[in-house]
Amino acid sequence: MSISSISASSYSGFPAPTGSNGQPLTPAQQKQVADLQAADRDVRAHEQAHMAAAGGLATGGASFTYQTGPDGKQYAIAGEVPIAISTGSSPQQTIALARQMEKAALAPADPSPQDRKVAASAQQMIARAEAQLREQQMQKQQAGSPDQAASPTYSASGTTESATATSGSLINTYA
Repeated sequence: MSISSISASSYSGFPAPTGSNGQPLTPAQQKQVADLQAADRDVRAHEQAHMAAAGGLATGGASFTYQTGPDGKQYAIAGEVPIAISTGSSPQQTIALARQMEKAALAPADPSPQDRKVAASAQQMIARAEAQLREQQMQKQQAGSPDQAASPTYSASGTTESATATSGSLINTYA
């Protein structure tokens, strides 16, 4: 017998994986367990990326949806990180918060459709805040205010998808 034909379950140093009933898993069940383990790793890494980028915007830890494998163990198959969205006390602060929200939504290597919706909501918040800034600058110019040059300007980048976020809303990101 060649070394490549020895499986972990046939080698005496490794016990055969068993199901919740104590019986050895079939090859199909072993593949299902391997797939669930990979999904669990991916989901946890995805949600950790959101948590790391969200900073103070995260209102709690990641929560997961689990599936029980044929081995009786629970595997994360989906997750979410709650992110509190609110406008700032100024357009500049709103822009900064929305940029952080967008960064958190797009932090994973493979953003989900929900992640992209959250990022689009952030872009809309930025666009609204920029419009407020422009309006304030126009009012200062019309009033002849000497500090008009000190007002910073911000530009939005990214998508123009349609999604909305309201002050104080809660947006969850999903794997």
